[in-house]
Order: sequence, then C-alpha cells, then structure tokens
Amino acid sequence: MRVLGVDPGYGRVGWGVVTREASVLKAQSWGLIETDAATDWSQRLASVYDRFSQVLALEEPDIVAAEALWFGANRTTAMGVAKAAGVIALAAAQRGLPVVEYKPSVVKLTVTGNGAARKPQVRAMVTRLLRSSELPKVDDVADALAVAICHLQHSRLTQMSSE
Repeated sequence: MRVLGVDPGYGRVGWGVVTREASVLKAQSWGLIETDAATDWSQRLASVYDRFSQVLALEEPDIVAAEALWFGANRTTAMGVAKAAGVIALAAAQRGLPVVEYKPSVVKLTVTGNGAARKPQVRAMVTRLLRSSELPKVDDVADALAVAICHLQHSRLTQMSSE
C-alpha cells in the first residue's frame, strides 16, 4: 500500500509517501507546499489545490491519510487551515482516492507511544521507523510522514484482526 500522508495547513502543507514491504516501512518521497502570506487567500488555496494535485499525479498513492484538524491553542488560523484541508480532500476525491483522518494524539501515540509527544519526539521516531537520516527536519513534513506511518500501522492491525 502506498500512503500519502498530509499535514494540512494554510501557509505550509507537508506531505510524504510511505510504503511497507513485509514489516519494513520506507519513505518514498516527501515535500512541502508553501504559499506566500502576501497573496490573496483564494489564490493561496488555488495554489495548494494545484500543487497537491500535481503531487497526487506524480506519486500515485493508494490512499491519502491526513491529520485531522485540531485547534486547541491556535484558533486564529482555524478557518484557513480548514479551507486548505478541504481543497486537499477535493483534489484526492477527484482522483477517486479515499481520504482518512487521524487525530494528532492518535498519530503521536501510534508513532511514539505517547499521545502527548512533542514535535522533536515525533521527528526522531519518524526518522527511526523509516530508518533514514536523510529525512527533512521540517516539522510539517515529519508530521505528514507520521500520519502515513500511523495509517499503515492501523491498517495492519485491522488486517490482522480480520484474519
């Protein structure tokens, strides 16, 4: 299964493709979509849509796993991030791809064993699980890879319980 993990955002969208062969997780590719804060919001959303659509076409994932929106401390960007998540889901739906969401605490728990883990812990475990020191140090990308890992782990558990 080829999972495209996404950390949706308004100014930055992290993405990463992870596969599992037997029990080995592997990062296939990753990147960051950034928009200019000085640009009109509608143009920023159009840019996220266009660039994410290009990622989908290039990477050909089987599924998109996104971090569910959570706005405990930072409610000022909630609407912009929700709009960006909407255009990301639209791009996936137009390609016939399912989109699943995981709460940040579930992603952290799955990847680190601690649902309240901090970003450096998540980044360190993503690097360890994917057995790569070449992964980017950008939190948005590490979070996207973590979401993809989370989906692969949860789908594996679901598959094991149905056997």
